[in-house]
Order: sequence, then structure tokens, then C-alpha cells
Amino acid sequence: MTVPGKLLSKLDPGAIDKLAARLPSGSAVVSATNGKTTTSAMAAEILRPRFRLAHNRSGANLVSGVASTLLSAGDAELGLLEVDEGALPEVLRRVRPRAVLLGNLFRDQLDRYGELELIAERWRGAVDELPSTTRVVLNADDPQVGSLRDDAIHYGVDDPSVARPAVQHAADSKYCIRCGTPYVYAAAYVGHLGDYRCPNCGHARPALQVAARSIELEGLERAAFDLVTPEATRRVELGLPGLYNVYNAVGAAALARALGASLDEIVDGLGRFSAAFGRFERIAVDGKQLLLLLIKNPAGANEAVRTLVDGRPPRLAVLALNDAVADGRDVSWIWDVDFEPLLAGLDTVVVSGGRAAELALRCKYGGLDESKIEIVPDLARALDRGLELTPDGGELVVLPTYTAMLALQRVVAERGLAKKYWERAA
Repeated sequence: MTVPGKLLSKLDPGAIDKLAARLPSGSAVVSATNGKTTTSAMAAEILRPRFRLAHNRSGANLVSGVASTLLSAGDAELGLLEVDEGALPEVLRRVRPRAVLLGNLFRDQLDRYGELELIAERWRGAVDELPSTTRVVLNADDPQVGSLRDDAIHYGVDDPSVARPAVQHAADSKYCIRCGTPYVYAAAYVGHLGDYRCPNCGHARPALQVAARSIELEGLERAAFDLVTPEATRRVELGLPGLYNVYNAVGAAALARALGASLDEIVDGLGRFSAAFGRFERIAVDGKQLLLLLIKNPAGANEAVRTLVDGRPPRLAVLALNDAVADGRDVSWIWDVDFEPLLAGLDTVVVSGGRAAELALRCKYGGLDESKIEIVPDLARALDRGLELTPDGGELVVLPTYTAMLALQRVVAERGLAKKYWERAA
């Protein structure tokens, strides 16, 4: 999926710029640490009736993936490009998009990216170079992101009833980006995302132009919220669970609105949407179901655990931890994940992947008795073991890191249980 783009970049280093310029309606770029695949897929569902899209729906979000998407654009009118947070500055310089959505910055793959403040500094420089005509959409609830541009369209969550009692210990941007004083939170939603204010210098969450209010989180099946815009308020029924998917949805709504979509189109598109691959995706397997839920950093994993525990706590789970380049070589982040609420309800956990032993140790220190931990490093065998332990009609919860998720997708595709993930994303 990225080979054509790599070859094109070698043959013509300026090809991306030229291909992007050919799109009659320009391009929109989506980037974030967590949720960019789901957010861009939601935006695609909203925008598809209005535009013919060139969308890198398979998740190939480095420069080579963007090049491949533009190369195969055909008669597309609008580019909808999910972009890796590290690749964002180069893509913005070359694509010159008409709209940009920046969702969040969480600590992730420190060996590859460095501390998130470095990414934020690079993002700020890239945003400053955008022309004034570019519509910039920012998650106001993230202190690093919300401050990137004063005249941006700011979105966020505004419902203290779904907030956490306090900011989690593993939260990242807890200190004022201007003076270093700890923020005070009127509401903390996901990690460091929330309604924050510095008691020293007054730096605070910007006013929200697009907001999610009156949120209902209904187990593992769905969520609903009032989408509040300057024009009107409409109820959104989302076929995905979790507060983080509310963030994805309101971000996609704000981007689509910036691109000219009506409120009716936004609500209808979000209502049609089903999970992006591996992100709370269900796959039927011989009278049972797999529930795949990607985990890749403390903030995302904590929200996955929160959603599972608040919904229908499983008695059995498969956890898979890899340390490939795309995962990050350093897996110490698992010690910042609050696995304990999930482990407390498990009868058995099957741990798998290249770093299965470390994951088993984390489960043991999380209070799970050793007799309940099975170490099966091979992912296919771990999946088989989990299905063997799952009763007929039951659901097996699988929480893999990124490359483990891709490997599991290949396993189910090779067995004829589902299409390949890039085909399902089409």
C-alpha cells in the first residue's frame, strides 16, 4: 500500500505537492496520537455523499502512504488524509490543505518521537506556516493542542457528568504550558483532556465552538450526545462505545462543518458509522465473537479498560504486546496503564506477543493470581486458546498493540473469517 508512494518520492521528490494541487476541492488533514484513524473514517462517512474522496483508509499515514493515496486518487475531488503525528509538518508543507484537524497529543513511542512537548513545538511551527485561508480545527481540551492557533475552530467535551473524579496519575500535559504551574481541572475527561485552568497565569481551555453535551455512555454498544454548534444543536446516536469515541465524533463533526457539510449530513454520517478496523471491531467466529480493541499507550489503554469495565466486564481476555518499530521498542508504558480494574474481574488472561513475559509480570503485579495467567507468545495460538475458553455465543475480548492487531487481522483473514483489514476499510 505504501510501495508506490515510496517509488514515486524517489523518482520525483515534488510529486506529492503536484498531486495534491490537482484535487479540485483541495485536501483535509487529520492528525492525533490517539483516534486519528477513527476520526478520519468518521469524517469520510460524513463527507462521502458530498465529495469523491481520496482517503488513506487503510491507515498508511506516513509520507509514503499519503503519496500512494494521492497517486491513486483518480477522479477524487477532496483528499482526506490521516497523517502520523511525526510526519505532519512535512505533509502540511507539501499538501497545503484547506482544512486541518489536530486531535490530541499523548505520550507515545518515546523512542521514536521524543517527549510530546517536542511534537507540540513542531506542530506549532507547521501550523504557523499555514496560510490564513486554511481552516484549523483544534481539540480545545488538550492544553498543547488547543493553544496552537487562536483563531481556530475549537471543539471539546462539555459534560461534567462523564468526567473522572480527578486527573489520572499517568496523564501527560498536567502543567501549564506557559508558566509550569499544575492545571486545576473543573472536569477531567480522557487523560489530560478536560476543562483546565492555570491558577497562576490564567491560561485556560479556549471557548468551544463545537461541543458534545448531555452525553450518554451505554455499555459496550453505543454512545449518544448533543452536538452543539453555533447554528443549532442535534442529538447524535453513535454505534460505538466510550467517551474517546465521542471525542472522535465531535472532532469529525467540526472538520466536516469546516468543509461545508450541513448539520443534517453530519448527524446522518455519524449515525451510519461503524468501527474502523481494530478499534472496537467485532468479528464473528464460529458462533462466537471477537472484540478487538487497540491499545498503544497509557491514555488509550486506560480508556479501553474504562469502557470495558463500565460496560460488560469480561471474565476472559487476550492481551498482546509487541515491540516492533511501529509499536515503540520501549514497553515500559504498560506500567502506567491502570489494568487493575480489568484484572480484578478476570478468571483467565492469555498474554501474547513478543513481550508476553513482561505483560504477564504486569498482570501479576496488578494483583492477578499466577494460576490465572497463561503465556502464549504466538498470536495465532493465543487467539485459538482464547476462543477455546470462550463459551458458545460468548465474546472474546482481545486487546493488542498495533502490530499485534495487524497480525491478528491477518490470522482471521487467512482463515476466511473476515476480509483483509484494508478491504474492510474500503
